[in-house]
Amino acid sequence: MTLTPQRTLLAAGVAACAILAAACSAAETPAAETTEAAPAPAQEAVMVGGAEMLPDRTIVQNAADSADHTTLVAAVTAARLVETLSGPGPFTVFAPTNAAFAKLPAGTVEGLVEPASKDALTKILTYHVVAGRVTAAQLIEQINAGGGSAALTTVEGGTLTASLRGDSVILTDETGGVATVTQADVLQSNGVVHVTDTVSMPN
Repeated sequence: MTLTPQRTLLAAGVAACAILAAACSAAETPAAETTEAAPAPAQEAVMVGGAEMLPDRTIVQNAADSADHTTLVAAVTAARLVETLSGPGPFTVFAPTNAAFAKLPAGTVEGLVEPASKDALTKILTYHVVAGRVTAAQLIEQINAGGGSAALTTVEGGTLTASLRGDSVILTDETGGVATVTQADVLQSNGVVHVTDTVSMPN
């Protein structure tokens, strides 16, 4: 099954512990309630970026082994979100690949990982994270129940709109950018990762 998140900037992080705690406690949406109550599905290790993604390891531990997510890991480290994303969660992370970051204008990534850009980087990364564990099947169910789209409230506080394009899930960000989920349901001990081909951008 394929999913799809969006365009423009670094992804896969969750805001500072205070932001995350607020987001998790505020997760009163049907999606958050449903996913947080559901147990983690059983799954054998899958391959991402040439490495096994082990379901008994955290999001950060698995991402560090993926050759396709070195830029994302560097961004999460620069934003000081490693500890947060290593916590119990659960989190749903839409994780852009290195190729997704390469679509950004020249110099964008380098500028974002500078200490002075930490707030902007954190905003972008936490826009790729949703509180709770949302599997592909659950997301498609929400899309169908919503008449063709589902609004996902991110830890950043913004909205990603999920919809279907053929048999793929796509994410439309607040700037109109579109990302496709190229690999769904990569289960982690503290959540689930859906790999995307574009960096999604908040307003």
